[in-house]
Amino acid sequence: MGVAETARPMTRGMSRAELLALPAAVDLETANRALGLGRSKGYELAKRGEYPCRVLRLGNSYRVVTAELQALLGLAA
Repeated sequence: MGVAETARPMTRGMSRAELLALPAAVDLETANRALGLGRSKGYELAKRGEYPCRVLRLGNSYRVVTAELQALLGLAA
């Protein structure tokens, strides 16, 4: 393993139970993790208005509607 590979933290996805237990809206980092997106890519998509589900801009932060995230992942009730 090279230095670049060891310096980068491992991002793990989320289990079905974790996804179903999410609150009504989650931060972009959590949504990125659920979708398997890296931090930079997720923020880039959100800034361009191209995130795969609805993103709400609240001040300096982004929130993702959990119901839409779950529907995108095929977990809608």
